[in-house]
Amino acid sequence: MSYPGPVRALGPPPGVRPQTLLLTFLGKAVLGRGIAVFSGSYLAVMDRLGVSEQATRSTLVRMVNHGLLARYRRGRKMYFGLTPHAEAVLAEGEHRLWRVGAVNRDADARWTLLAFSLPESRRDERHLLRSRLRWAGFGLLRSGMWIAPGRCDVSTLLPDGQLRDHVHVFHAEPAQPAAVGQMVRDAYDLPAIGGRYQEFLRRWDTPRPLPAAPDDLARQLWLVSEWLLILRDDPRIPLRHLPADWPAVDAEKVFHRCHDQLNPRAREILDQVVDAIEVPLP
Repeated sequence: MSYPGPVRALGPPPGVRPQTLLLTFLGKAVLGRGIAVFSGSYLAVMDRLGVSEQATRSTLVRMVNHGLLARYRRGRKMYFGLTPHAEAVLAEGEHRLWRVGAVNRDADARWTLLAFSLPESRRDERHLLRSRLRWAGFGLLRSGMWIAPGRCDVSTLLPDGQLRDHVHVFHAEPAQPAAVGQMVRDAYDLPAIGGRYQEFLRRWDTPRPLPAAPDDLARQLWLVSEWLLILRDDPRIPLRHLPADWPAVDAEKVFHRCHDQLNPRAREILDQVVDAIEVPLP
């Protein structure tokens, strides 16, 4: 499998939802600080990203309804701060972003195997379980047999006791180590995963990424949002089982370089645009 080098700069990543951008902003400006931010600050930041006032307001309301944001009124102003649920979601994202990363150099030969069988009458539960497995890095190897690299704790994927009765989990090593490469290709869409990293490189591995963006704060929020979406869908297969030119290696270096370059000016703009009040930490 071969990946061409970066050849052109792209615009902002398409399809990034306003909630994703807001969560990225919250992770940058609010997480761990014990503050709530004025609604007008959210509007000013999202306007930089091309999101309309109506879309931003409706997203804020939806995030309140979903238990991600809490409202605080001060006089005629409305402020929004994080709930404990949102703190946990953002902390998990920060851990994946800065501690786990995109490249898995783990030498552990073990894999987690999971098999389940649910009747047609429980189709909705079957669909939900499949979604959770893909989120957790599992790939479908054969009908009903899923695999994930390393030793995965699947207890959080199976909160329903009745569902656990239909699922069997094993931790094992392949009997033929040389066959792991084919197993990986069967279970995962490597061209699609690698293609997202390559698109990231085309967008950001350039002297002046996103030249049409209004400032470095907008660039940094686009950068982190796109990178988190890529990480979310990457099962983190050990590097030794991937093609030699696997683009996540270069993409991770470019992400850190761009983030560091954008950070000084982005922090200055954040300090200027954010109107906040102190609130108790969740």
